[in-house]
Amino acid sequence: MEGANAMKFKMALPVAQSFAHRISVYSKLAKPSQGVTITRLYCQRATKKGIQRRIFSGIQPTGIPHLGNYFGALQNWVKLQNDTDNSVVFSIVDLHAVTLPQDPDVLRQSIRDCVAVLLACGIDPEKSILFQQSSVHQHAELAWILGCKTTLARLGQFPQWKSKAGGDKKKECVGLYTYPVLQSADILLYKATHVPVGEDQLPHLELAQNLARIFNNNYGAFFPIPKAITGEVSRVKSLRNPSAKMSKSEPDPKSRIELTDSCEDIQEKFKKAVTDFTGSVTFDPENRPGVSNLVAIHVAIEDSSPEEICERVMGVQTGEYKVMLAEAVNAKLAPIRERIFELRRNTEYIEDVLRTGAERASEIAERTYNDVKKLVGLI
Repeated sequence: MEGANAMKFKMALPVAQSFAHRISVYSKLAKPSQGVTITRLYCQRATKKGIQRRIFSGIQPTGIPHLGNYFGALQNWVKLQNDTDNSVVFSIVDLHAVTLPQDPDVLRQSIRDCVAVLLACGIDPEKSILFQQSSVHQHAELAWILGCKTTLARLGQFPQWKSKAGGDKKKECVGLYTYPVLQSADILLYKATHVPVGEDQLPHLELAQNLARIFNNNYGAFFPIPKAITGEVSRVKSLRNPSAKMSKSEPDPKSRIELTDSCEDIQEKFKKAVTDFTGSVTFDPENRPGVSNLVAIHVAIEDSSPEEICERVMGVQTGEYKVMLAEAVNAKLAPIRERIFELRRNTEYIEDVLRTGAERASEIAERTYNDVKKLVGLI
């Protein structure tokens, strides 16, 4: 018996030593004065494989979302939401919107319109957390903590703050300069593991990753390092300037198809879309960017390929093709448009969605930020 017990002890010793080593590591990461228990940190690591993907994304309430938003982001949001392996958090990022001058009444309505659009496109508040950013005060508070870990030199690497100000020195406010830090706080506050981003937003996600690593190095393993969700997305260009992406901020309203545009508006905007003097329809983005943009929109509408579209409309002149495309786009957007108008009239439901979403988001945000305050030494 003594020999058997000795053998069991020898077999168990490496496991005990390994466990003791891990406890020692986590003891260093979470000092008792920080108020964060060793068990919580240890269990978070130990059950990592069983944790759902937490996905965060946001949209600014600056005008009605357009066709580029729909194919570039919103369709993907719905797919991510409907994947049961994901826990998704979507925010109307109104604090980002006020980095540029806003009319209060217009902004207030734009927030509600944005909610209506998201719901009409398929975002389900039963499956997702959908909320207004400013309703959760921890976004701004965590942004301050992270801002204290960020250098001016690092923020100066982002060119967007100058372009958003349009070269107007009077518009180059501190908020524009530091909004990448607020973006990082948006992501890290929910301990997001994944973020759907376009190529132009990758540097901003890299800042969030960098800040998560800095925080973890200073205070212990706390924030997941968020990963980018990229992939083939439809890059819809401006109808008036096909070298630039379709944008809510472009001054010419004919440059974009908004999701609330009427059938007549859609027809008129495609009629005025910039093309060239060649009558046939081909897909050649380098040499024929205008016509190629129209084909790309058609591809997105019908989930087809440029080759299939061009073969189908062989012999059709560009002017006729614009009419065909307008009809296809209107058929796609008509049910979404009707649902948006229906939701706009149901203001009580919109307010309820925002209120419930803020409550659910606040539960997560409060837990995270309380732990941050303990780790930093604020409590």
